[in-house]
Amino acid sequence: MRNKFDLQLEELNNDLISMGALCETAIANAVKALNNNDMILAEKAIITEKEIDQKEKDIETLCLKLLLQQQPVAKDLRLISSALKMITDMERIGDQAADIAEIVTFIDLSESKNNVHISDMAEATRKMVTESIDAFVKRDLGLAHSVIGYDDVVDNLFTTIKKDLIELIASDIKYGEQALDILMIAKYLERIGDHAVNIAEWVVFAITGTHKE
Repeated sequence: MRNKFDLQLEELNNDLISMGALCETAIANAVKALNNNDMILAEKAIITEKEIDQKEKDIETLCLKLLLQQQPVAKDLRLISSALKMITDMERIGDQAADIAEIVTFIDLSESKNNVHISDMAEATRKMVTESIDAFVKRDLGLAHSVIGYDDVVDNLFTTIKKDLIELIASDIKYGEQALDILMIAKYLERIGDHAVNIAEWVVFAITGTHKE
């Protein structure tokens, strides 16, 4: 019985890795679409969001099967319940990547110099998403705490982008609409970072039994 349970836990790990990879792809395609005004990549990001939704349903089904059929002990129960929480955040990451892609479909921001910091912010959030999932799979408490701390990098980039956009509007009011679109994209990326922090905090709970309120 335990061997079957361990195999299903391994399947859960693999599914989470797969869902995390989809989140990374959605973020990367959305930002590349922004930088290059690439409608094909924007559409791919939106399609990937649908795949993330389906993966969430698949993992939820597996977790419920583990809970109902295997009657896990306390430590395993924490792992499964944490996974259920994590996939909710991952699904929202997919939503926000798709939201960025949708902005790209109706306005060309590829010439904006502010995209440099947007790209840096996207890379930072992608790193956080990847490492939060790795922390769960490897049961790595140090890596989870590292992800939580790295949120400061994303927050600082968001602050930098806001300052740049204020200067942009001050230089010429005609850039106001563009600035608002870029600010919205930065806000979506900031939220992705927040969701990665949530994932990391659930990893901490899975390992230690304590969760930050």
